[in-house]
Amino acid sequence: MTIAEVSKKFNLSADTLRYYERIGLIPRVNRTKSGIRNYTEEDCRWVEHVKCMRGIGLSVELLMEYARLYEQGEETIGARKELLIEQRKNLMIKMEEMTKVRGRMDDKIAGYEQAILEISPKLLF
Repeated sequence: MTIAEVSKKFNLSADTLRYYERIGLIPRVNRTKSGIRNYTEEDCRWVEHVKCMRGIGLSVELLMEYARLYEQGEETIGARKELLIEQRKNLMIKMEEMTKVRGRMDDKIAGYEQAILEISPKLLF
């Protein structure tokens, strides 16, 4: 796949894809004889993984560490697992916080809806 196709598929700009490759978040993408990037299915899996992890708030630096560990091979499986376990814990905390915030927003919205109902009859006259 070309960079334009991958960009469209994952809704990421070509600049972002080049940046991810340059800093090592995704492995170097093979190129055609004319120098055009040629993304494989494996490359796309990396892009999907990085996009997913960025979407839940993992930092670029943390993902760079994960990619570095991956490049070192099977002896880092345990370290990669621990890194993901720690980030899952952080995600669960964020989700709990967001649930509380959503509850507060729901209460505020309900209060405004009640205020609108109370005001509405007055607006008719």
